[in-house]
Amino acid sequence: MIEFLPLKKVTERYSDEIHKALTGVADSGWYLLGDEVKAFEREYADYIGTHNCVACANGLDALWLIFRAYIEMGVMEPGDEVLVPANTYIASILAITGNGLKAVLVEPRRETLEIDENQIEALITDRTKALMTVHLYGRLSWSGRMADICRKHGLKLIEDNAQAQGCMTLNGRRTGSLGDAAGHSFYPGKNLGALGDAGAVTTDDGILAETVRAIANYGSSEKYVFRYQGRNSRMDELQAAVLRVKLRHLDEDNDLRRRIAVMYMDGISNPLVSMPERLHDQSNVWHIFPVLCPYRDELRKHLLKNGIQTLIHYPIPPHKQQCYSDWNGMSLPVTERIHAQELSLPVSPVIQETEAARVIQAVNSFVMVGKVVEDGE
Repeated sequence: MIEFLPLKKVTERYSDEIHKALTGVADSGWYLLGDEVKAFEREYADYIGTHNCVACANGLDALWLIFRAYIEMGVMEPGDEVLVPANTYIASILAITGNGLKAVLVEPRRETLEIDENQIEALITDRTKALMTVHLYGRLSWSGRMADICRKHGLKLIEDNAQAQGCMTLNGRRTGSLGDAAGHSFYPGKNLGALGDAGAVTTDDGILAETVRAIANYGSSEKYVFRYQGRNSRMDELQAAVLRVKLRHLDEDNDLRRRIAVMYMDGISNPLVSMPERLHDQSNVWHIFPVLCPYRDELRKHLLKNGIQTLIHYPIPPHKQQCYSDWNGMSLPVTERIHAQELSLPVSPVIQETEAARVIQAVNSFVMVGKVVEDGE
C-alpha cells in the first residue's frame, strides 16, 4: 500500500536529532516559555523573513489571535467584514467568526483552486477591514494586484500560511511575510510538522506581535497583570525543539515533494482528471497534490484497489456545514464543484519515484466503462 502520508517514516529520518532535542528539554527541567521556544521564534522569523514570530498552541489560534489583537488595538470591531476564500479549510473562517467578525466568502478560480482576485474589489464595502488569503494546498495565493487592492482600500492583508511553509514568490519572498500578519500551523501532517499541535504568528508589526503574545498568555504581558481577556495558547518546549530540528530540513523536504509533484504533472494524462495550473517551482511546496475528477469517488475506489491511499480536501464546503447553517442556502458553484471533485494524491518527502510511477499508471488507467453500463441497466 502506498500510504497517503506515512508520518512515522517522515519523522524517523531525523530521529537521532529529534531524540537528542527531546532529551535536552526533558533534562533541562524547563517545559514552557523557555529557551527552545524563544530560539524557534527567532529562527522561524528569520526563515520567513519577518521581524517578529510569536509561537502559540495551534494554527487556528494563530489566526484567531491576529483578529483578536486587531480588535484590541482598535483596528477592527465586531461586525466588520473580512474577505476569505470560500473553499478554504474551516479554520480560516472560524478565526473570523470567532471574533464576532463577518466572513465574506469569495469564490476561487477553478484553474488554480485559489481565491479569484478578480472578484475581490466588488465585494468590498465600508465595513470591510481585511482580506485573508489562504495558500491552500501549499500553493502561492498572493499577487501584487491583491496587495494593491488592499492598499487602495485600506485593508489588512492576512495570510493563512498553514499549508505553505517555505513557499516563495518569484522574487524570493516567502509566504508568511507578504501581508500584515500571517498564521501558521505545525500540525504533524504539515510540511513543517511538530509531534502534536503547534502554531505561530509572523508579522513586521511590533505592536501587533506584543498584543498577540499578551492575549495568548491569558491577556498578560506582566505576571498577574491582565490587560486583555486572553486565553492560554502557548507552544511547549518539546514541540519547539522538534520544530527547530525539522526547520533545518524543510527546504530539502519541500524539494522532495516537488520532485514527486513534477512527475505527476508531467505523467498524468487521463482526460477525466485535471490538475491546477502550473506555477514556478518555488511557488508551490505541494502540501497537497489535488486533482479534480467528476467521478471522484469512483477514481478513489480505483486507486485503492491498486494499493494507493488518497484523501479528500475537503468533502463539504464551509457554507454547507451545519455550524454555518445561515449560509446553507448560498450558491457558490465553483467552490461546490471543487469540493465535489477534489481528490488528493500521495505526496511527501518519503514517497519513492517508483511509487509515484505506480500512482501515475493507476490514474491514467482509470476509465468509466463500468459506470456507463450501470446507468444503462
